[in-house]
Amino acid sequence: MKDIFDVAIVGGGASGFFAACQILEINADAKVVILEKSNKILSKVRISGGGRCNVTHNVSYNSELVKHYPNGKNFLKQVFKEFTVKDTVAWFESHGVAIKIESDGRMFPESNSSESIIKVLHDNSIGLGGQLKTSFDVAEIVKAEDSLSLVSRKGEKLRSKFVIIASGGFPKETQFEWIKALGHGINTPVPSLFTFNIPLDGLNHLQGLSVNAAKVQIVGENLSYEGPLLITHWGISGPSVLKLSAWGARLLNEKHYNFGILINWIGAEFSEQEVLETISSYKGIHPKKKVCVNPLFTLPSRLWQELMQRASIDMELMYQDLGKKSMNRMLEVLYRLPLNVSGKTTYKEEFVTSGGVLLKDINNKSMESQLLPNVYFTGEVIDIDGITGGFNFQSAWSTAYMAARNIVKKLNKNNVV
Repeated sequence: MKDIFDVAIVGGGASGFFAACQILEINADAKVVILEKSNKILSKVRISGGGRCNVTHNVSYNSELVKHYPNGKNFLKQVFKEFTVKDTVAWFESHGVAIKIESDGRMFPESNSSESIIKVLHDNSIGLGGQLKTSFDVAEIVKAEDSLSLVSRKGEKLRSKFVIIASGGFPKETQFEWIKALGHGINTPVPSLFTFNIPLDGLNHLQGLSVNAAKVQIVGENLSYEGPLLITHWGISGPSVLKLSAWGARLLNEKHYNFGILINWIGAEFSEQEVLETISSYKGIHPKKKVCVNPLFTLPSRLWQELMQRASIDMELMYQDLGKKSMNRMLEVLYRLPLNVSGKTTYKEEFVTSGGVLLKDINNKSMESQLLPNVYFTGEVIDIDGITGGFNFQSAWSTAYMAARNIVKKLNKNNVV
């Protein structure tokens, strides 16, 4: 066999490259290799945020940051003590990539291009002497006397003192078999961050319309989320739907993605009584205006007309002729329009899974396996998932940082980092 590497990183994604950066910046002599199963690197970084890369989210306190993770909140409390949002921004900016904050809290490179992130990750890993092996699909990791042996599906082999598994999430549990073989348990993966398909009685003829503060609730469940909503040609999308899918990933999987929803188009800002009072007030001020062509609550005109039609409001009806029953029907479609979801659509290829390597098998102070010394886990391969908005990247950076720093301490005889 060839010489032994100091660190072999399984996975050429965000977490894997960031771990390599952290190791090589501190220990320039470390022999590091990144093993990527495909012939492409940093694929999710490239497409994130519509090609801009949503690096992280502007959250000042870790106690607030962990609230954005449906799975792994308690595990991440320790992780974020070591490397949080401010550290992420500081690292990228100290390496020449200015980061900006958008109105919704998402953070992007000022260049508005994911290539800025890809370049800095590449330059500070491969550019510092790290090696990259593509089309190396790890099928087995075997403990040797003084190292770990990694075997690809093609039968290629290499040895390393330390291994970081940063392979990303897998949609099927069978894809975790090589990790299970190490003794690690797996929480069965299910999709997260997906949009809702509404093939029957939907709103696809209104595709492209959006509202800023809709509340979507799963019928019969204590599960809802409020935020921007977008009507698509297949159903509904937008942050409110994507985040709801993350919090309800396992429940909706159990329902086989067939369930009812209620949409409150005006959000939690108005109570039911306030909705009726607003309609009544407008009725008093503009009695001769037609209901269907004079929308309230800043809703788009076409959406308002659709909702009024569903409330059985005649196109020619004026506000002065609105009776109590008509107003109550308006309230129902505005406050809890029922629709039936049948299926899901992955959000722009940004596939995220809920599930992965069990947290109890990983030391959250180092990211080292509790079962196999010198093996570490980072990123989405772990049973951690965040909602959309840069949170999955943040956990990728933070877990990579911890694994890298811990390995460097072991590599450096003087334990100086």
